Amino acid sequence: MSVSESGDEESGKRRGSRRVKTKKKQRPFWQELPILIVIAAVIAALMVTFIGRPYVIPSESMETTLHGCAGCTGDRIYVEKLSYYWGDPEPGDVVVFVGPPSWNTAYQSIRSDNATKRGVQNFFSFFGLVPPDENDLVKRVIAVGGQTVECCDTEGRIKVDGKALDESYARYTLPYVAGQPFSPRGGREFKAVKVPEGHLWVMGDNRNNSADSRAHISDELQGTVPVDNVRGKAVFKIWPPSRIGPVRSEQPQAN
Repeated sequence: MSVSESGDEESGKRRGSRRVKTKKKQRPFWQELPILIVIAAVIAALMVTFIGRPYVIPSESMETTLHGCAGCTGDRIYVEKLSYYWGDPEPGDVVVFVGPPSWNTAYQSIRSDNATKRGVQNFFSFFGLVPPDENDLVKRVIAVGGQTVECCDTEGRIKVDGKALDESYARYTLPYVAGQPFSPRGGREFKAVKVPEGHLWVMGDNRNNSADSRAHISDELQGTVPVDNVRGKAVFKIWPPSRIGPVRSEQPQAN
């Protein structure tokens, strides 16, 4: 073997040795797990903040569109926020919103009195694992800013700007009695209300069992809800499996 060949061989060995030494050693899974958890938590927080989150239906005010009655499995719905980044809610949309002050008289905080537990609940709420501590309600938009809503025509139907609505989703368990003023479990009639700009008139589909805009018509907002209070649009029922499917917007003013 020549001196040149011997030198090349030694040089090759040294380069190979350096490659072996500089090769990264893969971390064990238990070391990577905390990093993966943090990444997943950040993604979840971004989803909840900007995209949407699930909500539980606690009452029967939206029967039969959404279940929440006693003895039923409360529907879990997915509520997305993207639709209202570029526009406001429209008639027929099913929305989740924070009840205005006069709607919160019976609301009780779901947070613990213990400061430590409350902090943990607030932390997990940030990632969408615990419900927010606010009076979140779900109803259907009936009229928007600038429109006038009232009840009723001769058939007991809601009117918007003088035209009766075609509401296939509405459930009435009691017959219409002309002249009978509204009560959550009784009459239907209420005076005309012009919805202020930037506000909504909302009602539950279960009309004889829903404390909605009609029940707050005497407050400072005449029962309307600020658009800024809306958390998002209900688009899908995600639980229980027997009821998985879309939550449809139905424009009642189309006729």
